[in-house]
Amino acid sequence: MLEYLFANKNVEKILIYLNLHGKANATELSRSFDSALDPIQKTLKKLEEGGLLASFLEGKTRVFQWNPRYPFLSEIQNLAKKAYTFLPSDIQEQYFQNKKRKRPRKSGKPL
Repeated sequence: MLEYLFANKNVEKILIYLNLHGKANATELSRSFDSALDPIQKTLKKLEEGGLLASFLEGKTRVFQWNPRYPFLSEIQNLAKKAYTFLPSDIQEQYFQNKKRKRPRKSGKPL
């Protein structure tokens, strides 16, 4: 729906995902969307260079979240929220719902 506006289908998916979950890393996004990692990383980098996203390291993983200083942040978030409501429910469940871990965390491992 928004891919024509942003000229990239990954931008729409990333914005909706971040609106729902708050933060994400490239691997998490590529697995969630059943997509290749490289285009997701390039899109995240482009959004960060544009100032819409900010990133930080969690261990060795680069995590992306909304940049609170972006001047049009609330408008972009509202647009992503509205785009999500117009998606069919099967696509909402397939791409944007949290998936549970497939195996339990090792006992004694710090969070």
